[in-house]
Amino acid sequence: MAAAASSCSSSIANNRSVHQKGSAKKGIKIKTKMAAAASSCSSSIANNRSPIISVPLRHQQSSSTSLSVQLQPPKESGFGILWKRKEDEKGWLGSLAAVRQLTGSLTTADGLRFGIVVARFNDIVTKPLLEGALDTFKKYSVKEEDIDVVWVPSSFEIGLVAEKLGKSRKYQAILCIGAVIRGDTSHYDAVANSAASRVLSASLNSGVPCIFGVLTCDDMEQALNRSGGKSGNKD
Repeated sequence: MAAAASSCSSSIANNRSVHQKGSAKKGIKIKTKMAAAASSCSSSIANNRSPIISVPLRHQQSSSTSLSVQLQPPKESGFGILWKRKEDEKGWLGSLAAVRQLTGSLTTADGLRFGIVVARFNDIVTKPLLEGALDTFKKYSVKEEDIDVVWVPSSFEIGLVAEKLGKSRKYQAILCIGAVIRGDTSHYDAVANSAASRVLSASLNSGVPCIFGVLTCDDMEQALNRSGGKSGNKD
């Protein structure tokens, strides 16, 4: 292909030099020869390789020449998966059939151990949340001896204890229960944000799932409703 392009370039250059030396009449003949040379060049390139990008030259009335570029889409992606749309596929998710997807489900937890960290502050709310958690564990066949409950002063200390329990490697998961109720000052925001970030850090640092079950409510009525009242147990 390189040789054909080089031959084409030299042919056009020779014809242009002759055009500059000749008369106007000869120039017309030379333009015809240049068109023939360009045609020969295009056919020579086509014989050497069938390009993915085709660039046909369109002759217009003006002196400028426009290029029309058409790209062929790649047949394979970088991961070696063949992406192609089929008429019988429903939606774009059909093209992800080759991707392995993992989903978790828990039907029985017999033999697994769990830790529960409960805040003593606002225990009128946290005790019903703890009872609801214990009932749920029982439904999934978790034995009482496989559950350890640790009480802490407030929701602020939950993350620290949860991380220590996770690093002990005795539990498959840690449940964190607390209640933070908004007051007249910004103390609520500080405690709620710290509790959430520390529980997240406990999961990341220990490698054990730490479940955030801390209620953040505007008033006590809302907290009671969400710990077994009108809104049910939200733990």
